[in-house]
This record gives sequence, C-alpha cells and structure tokens, in this order.
Amino acid sequence: MSAAALIIFTIVLFPCAAHAGGKALNVIYTGAIKGELEPCGCSPETQSGGLARLSGYISANKKALSPYVLVDAGNAFAEATAQGRLKSEAIIRSFALMGYDAAAVNVNRAAVDGGFISALASQYRVPVPPSNRAIKAIRNGLKINISSDEKLAKKGMINILLSGKQVSELKAVKGWDVIISSFGEELDEPVASGKALIVSGFPKGQKLGILSLKLDGKGKVVGSSHRWQALKQDVAEDPEVRSVLKDYDQKVAALLKEEELKPVKGGPYLGSESCVECHQSYVDSWKATKHSAAFATLERVGKSKDPECVKCHVVGFGEEGGFLSLKATPGLANVQCESCHGPGREHAADFSPMRPIGIEVCLKCHTHENSPLFDYQKYFEKIKH
Repeated sequence: MSAAALIIFTIVLFPCAAHAGGKALNVIYTGAIKGELEPCGCSPETQSGGLARLSGYISANKKALSPYVLVDAGNAFAEATAQGRLKSEAIIRSFALMGYDAAAVNVNRAAVDGGFISALASQYRVPVPPSNRAIKAIRNGLKINISSDEKLAKKGMINILLSGKQVSELKAVKGWDVIISSFGEELDEPVASGKALIVSGFPKGQKLGILSLKLDGKGKVVGSSHRWQALKQDVAEDPEVRSVLKDYDQKVAALLKEEELKPVKGGPYLGSESCVECHQSYVDSWKATKHSAAFATLERVGKSKDPECVKCHVVGFGEEGGFLSLKATPGLANVQCESCHGPGREHAADFSPMRPIGIEVCLKCHTHENSPLFDYQKYFEKIKH
C-alpha cells in the first residue's frame, strides 16, 4: 500500500483523531427520516437506510467514531394515524437503544402529533430539547450545548442547533457552531455561514451524516470535515433494533384483524378469474408476469399485513369491495387486470369500456422512490397483451 493510500485509510478509520494541541468531536446526525423505518424492498436501487442498519453501523464503529454526539434534528416521525403512531413509537424505541443525545420534535407537517411524540420520548428516556432550554453533554472534556431554540447558544461551549427550517433561512442565525436542518434538503457538503457549519439530515435516513470538528486547546472549532455514510446491505443490522421493527410489523398486522372479520359483500371488483371467459389469452399472458405473483413478494419479507405495502400488490385495497386480506378476499390478491383497467363489474354486465391505460396509472405505484428505474415504454413491453 502506498503512503498516500495509507493516510487516506487512517483518516477514514479514525475520523476523530485529535490534532496537535487540540481535540476533536464527531457530530453524528440524522433528520427528516419522516417515518421511514427501513427502505422499501421494491427496488435494489433504493436499498439504503433503515434504523437497524443505522444502529448496526454506529455500534460496529463506536471506537473509531468516539468521541461523538448523536442527534436527530427533527421531522423523524410519521403521521398521526393508527399505523403512523406505531411507526413513531418504533423510531423512539430505536433512538433509545442507539443512545441518542438529543432528538428534536420540530415537525414540518401538521399531521404529526407532537404531544404524542413527546410523551413517547419521555417514556423511553430519549432526550428532547425543551422549547426554552438546552441539553448539555460532555465528551472528552468538551462542553456541548444542544438546543432547538435559536436564542440559547452559550459562550465557551460547542453549540449545536437542531432546526426544521430551510438552509436559506438558517444562514441568518448567529451564535452557533453547527446547525442541523431537518427540512429534507440534500447537501453534498456543509454550508458555511459566519462561524456556523450548516448541514441537513439526508431524507428518509438513507445516509448518516458525520461532521468531524477539529478544536483548539480552548475548545474553539478551527477545522472540519464531513462525509455521508451510506447504509446499504453490506452494513450489518443491530438485532435489538431489528426486534423493535419486527414488533412494529406484528402490531400493524393486528390493525387488520378487524378487516379480516368483515363480511365480504358484492362490490365493483371481480378478480381475474371473472375475466377468463372472454379474455383467456390475456389472463394467460398476465400469469407469466411478475404482477401475477406480487403478493408473494410481500409474504417473503413479512410485509403482507402492512397497508403501505399491500396497496400496490393487490386489487382495490382501501376501496369499497377491494382487497381486505388473503383470508377474506383471496381472489383479489396480486396486481390483476382491475388494478390497471379499473373495476370490472359494470363491464361484465354490459361490456361498457374500461379505464384506458397510460403512464399515470403505472405511476400510482411505480413512484421514483419505489421504482427509480421505471421507464414506461420498457416496462410496458414486459406486461403488454
């Protein structure tokens, strides 16, 4: 190995080694997770992130990263629905296991229940900066002041502000060494503003931010470096956090039990077997596509009871007469004729035209996040009949 390569290797492995006459500190940060517990398994291209990998990476590299503070700048939580509250609980429990030094409860979405989040944080002892106070921490003799209140910077300390504002707004904020935004903007590098370094949590936790500060003998920031740590499949998961996520899956599945008990009444959806009489060749060609086995992909990864996943793998989920569960409506599992062409009961009765197919139909499920390589013409060739 060349001398240059050895130097680079050392910096990566020991990012917080103190420089001559001073100290160093890693600020490890997240923000704008927005309820994303782990990456959607729909596409290999989106397989970065997840709380279990985040915790696994920190745990495996704790010695190399030390001394560090671990903070979340806010907008981590899900909407105030039954499933959203379960997500937020899983996030708080995971933060507690990882030992977060501070987690802000600032949110950019009114649908998030801040009071519910604060109560969870108290229950699981995750430090949340109050609106008029700061959280104090000491690392390697360095005094650290963490707050979500712009007025609470303290002299003689390393000041870290957690904010839900955009980077453009934060440039006017004074008195802080590090400002972390949870607005959801993607920054390749920190933005320097006065003495402050402004960074932004990577959307949906796909990457972990690591800002390494160099300090002089008086604890003043005199230099820095920054890197994004990808959380891909090569990062080993933390089994304790994985256990939290499994518990979440079980609780979500319980939400659907009442749906399974509902009586199945005649609705607008018929299922592909009703199409066979007139469209045998089309049904046969459909059976040769991945659409026809879409529900099985959820079963393999334990997500067949998760409404956020199920809706794109069945017919009419969440609609009148649509899929309820594999037990209650087995004939509506998988992506079938009616997923694209619309409900078929009226068509079967009087041969009225069904919904024409265009790219807008596909984009309901083939979003950029779930299917980043989606190309309408190429994908249509795989299913046309």
